[in-house]
Amino acid sequence: MPSWQEIGNEIRAVGSPYDIVRRKYLAELHQKTGRNVIVYYSGWLQKNVRGLEVNDDDKNGFMAVVHGLDRTRGLDLVLHTPGGGIAATESLVEYLRSMFGTNIRAIVPQLAMSAGTMIACSCREILMGKHSRLGPIDPQYKGLPAHGVIEEFRRAFHEIKSDADKRAIWQPIIARYDPTFIGECEKSVDWSNKMTAEWLKTAMFAGDADAEGKARKVVEELGDHAVTLSHDRHIPMDKCRALGLKISAIEDDQEFQDKILSVHHACIHTLSGTDACKIIENHASGAYLKIAQRT
Repeated sequence: MPSWQEIGNEIRAVGSPYDIVRRKYLAELHQKTGRNVIVYYSGWLQKNVRGLEVNDDDKNGFMAVVHGLDRTRGLDLVLHTPGGGIAATESLVEYLRSMFGTNIRAIVPQLAMSAGTMIACSCREILMGKHSRLGPIDPQYKGLPAHGVIEEFRRAFHEIKSDADKRAIWQPIIARYDPTFIGECEKSVDWSNKMTAEWLKTAMFAGDADAEGKARKVVEELGDHAVTLSHDRHIPMDKCRALGLKISAIEDDQEFQDKILSVHHACIHTLSGTDACKIIENHASGAYLKIAQRT
């Protein structure tokens, strides 16, 4: 007869109904592809709490769920995130590449915005559906679009240069910026663009004679606030393909699409119906769930 503690451990191992259903569909997706599967899901659409963005704590989650996997099988990374910090994104991609090389596919069932798009661009291929969207990669600095700030400052410079009377209009606007603010925005844009271009060249466009040119085109389109117009712009599959990104449609394999969307729906149900606000989990039930702190 198992002891009290052993029964308790067994209950905790089984988990909640949400865990049971989610893990069932994660295992089925793995069985379909034969590849490692990790979901990286944020509940930013369900909850208004801190820590939902890509951040350095996520590395702990990935380390936990990568442990024990057969890394020769590659990785299918199922992404649903609003994005986050550039440094944390760089660190996360470098870690995943150190584990799986560039044998990583990004699967986007709904949204991978901002830094989420950068992560997708670091993979050898992106799998999307008609309902999937990527977003611009123009970085935010102190809550403001860095490229938009630079664009505004340059506009002010040229307008004042051509008409000194406009100084009175622009002075209170520019006065809001700290002395180094423009420079930091420029560095953020440069860092984001160079990093994404390098990832594209070494994975998605690896071996392509025009890898640099193709990477440059993607970054210029996704990273220019003047082109995308809004950091929240939702970019569909056909436009992503037009940029030159290697996109596979999940609708091409109905069974595959069903298994991806089952995982997606199970994750969204978990984020909606529990206190979980972030899910990092593999197909073998290794999980790192962040719980929303109630005040």
